[in-house]
Amino acid sequence: MPEPHAKVRDYYSGTLERHGPTPLGVDWPNVLSQHLRFVQLLKLCDFARPFSLNDFGCGYGALLEFLATRHGDAEVTYRGIDISPAMIAAARARWAGNTRATFTEGSQCGAVADYSLASGIFNVRLGHPVAAWEEYVGAILADLAASSRIGFAVNFMLPRDDARTEAGLYRTAPERWIGFCKRLGRVEVVTDYGMREFTLLVRRTTTARPETAARRVRRRSPR
Repeated sequence: MPEPHAKVRDYYSGTLERHGPTPLGVDWPNVLSQHLRFVQLLKLCDFARPFSLNDFGCGYGALLEFLATRHGDAEVTYRGIDISPAMIAAARARWAGNTRATFTEGSQCGAVADYSLASGIFNVRLGHPVAAWEEYVGAILADLAASSRIGFAVNFMLPRDDARTEAGLYRTAPERWIGFCKRLGRVEVVTDYGMREFTLLVRRTTTARPETAARRVRRRSPR
């Protein structure tokens, strides 16, 4: 089976080709659910002062549009990162006139910002074994921590009530990643916002060790 990076890249390049730079193009059902997730993730950020932002898994740059609508007066230096070359090309074309935004192709943040956000990038498991996917998730979380001066925020889907496992999706109880992220900083859990998911806001501390946390997730056995 191809490595997660390769399958994720091909999957999202395909959704963009089918649906264009729209919520469906980044595998969200509609703009309302997409924006609701942005509201939760951005609870991490202090909009009272200028800040820099890594948007990891940025797609076509939908977060920029949301920031302009909801936080138009904020001074945000934005950097979008996506594993899909097609997504980065679409984002650059869409936001060519925005001088405070840059877009980079990559599987890691690649630069340090005040905050880093990642919306929905862990949901589509694409048939990978849970253990392999969780190693992939852990490595990304460690990179987000290492690339954030103040903190980072991510979201996950919650399990279904019938406990049925979908081969293509990744669902998890909050405790699985709360414990992991506590080694990266102070964790705040956001739930009950009308979707079967949760958001983790992780504020960095001086004692956090992203590299140690990444090594530990690789030693976990499959659930």
